[in-house]
Amino acid sequence: MFVVAGGTGRLGRLVVGILVQRHAPVRVLTRRPDAARDLVPLGVEVVYADVRDPDSLPDAVRGARAIVSAVRGQVEGVPPAALDQLGNVHLADAAAAAGTDVVLVSVAGAAPDAPLELFRAKAAAEEHVRAALPRWTIVRAPAFAETWIDDLEQSAVPSGRPVVLGRGDNPITFVCVRDVAAVVADAVLDGSRRGTLIQVAGPDTLTLAELAARVQARAGRTAPPRQVSPGVLRLMAATAGLARPALARRLRAALAMDSADLVAQSSVLAAGTPVSACLAGHAAVLH
Repeated sequence: MFVVAGGTGRLGRLVVGILVQRHAPVRVLTRRPDAARDLVPLGVEVVYADVRDPDSLPDAVRGARAIVSAVRGQVEGVPPAALDQLGNVHLADAAAAAGTDVVLVSVAGAAPDAPLELFRAKAAAEEHVRAALPRWTIVRAPAFAETWIDDLEQSAVPSGRPVVLGRGDNPITFVCVRDVAAVVADAVLDGSRRGTLIQVAGPDTLTLAELAARVQARAGRTAPPRQVSPGVLRLMAATAGLARPALARRLRAALAMDSADLVAQSSVLAAGTPVSACLAGHAAVLH
């Protein structure tokens, strides 16, 4: 049995699909079992568990050959320290107690002193996984192209112009999520990859402004993207932090992305799917 935490997310669903195609038994852990209802006809076992609640995990991971953590801090209002760090600590401890392997999906650039909160949380999770488990694999991936394409398309809905937070001129390596899913699934099934750090990167490095321009071109829109200056972001983060901490975190992350080193190095997939193909697979919100 292969257990997938985060199996209802963008990456997790693809990992589950690949494992099912390879005739591997799969159990998905989710705090919202109704969101995984469509996986049941595929033969996937769906059980309730929340990585933030360690008491919900022992029964959920029992009998697992390997556990995949595809958790990636997208829960509204939940800080990375609670989900990406502490949630993965709980999952690693449950795996250690069950005597099973863990494949942790992390981020390119994860480090204790990284400027992005998510990167620091993932680095702490990596450290704990290495310390708690004799058999682990870590897969670091850069920004998912589809996530940013979706964000830009959604921000274009009111005006037909996507919003770029900050200067938008910092180079970022993007990867198509299906490429990451293939690497993760291979790592799950290949026990020889235990004790290794796999760094994934796609073939394209773009700025957010360049990606926004591509989103516009794909949708057949000619207006340039809108930009929110760093000064406005700082002011918004300071004022929004009191009432909307999740928004403040996102704004601070946008400021950090203007200067952080987001060009990923890779051990696999440097020549993977280009961003243009990720765009082609997405229907534009506006036409």
